[in-house]
Amino acid sequence: MGFKDFRCARSIMAGIEVMHMIRKGQMHDDGIAKSAAEQFYSLVT
Repeated sequence: MGFKDFRCARSIMAGIEVMHMIRKGQMHDDGIAKSAAEQFYSLVT
């Protein structure tokens, strides 16, 4: 189907990369261990 425009594709790809980083444990917040959901929520807010 493809992406409708470049802005949409960029947003989707960035979100996928962030989720991969969270899953691999590459997202740290001052050494405090957080669940994947807590890390994702902190990025959204």
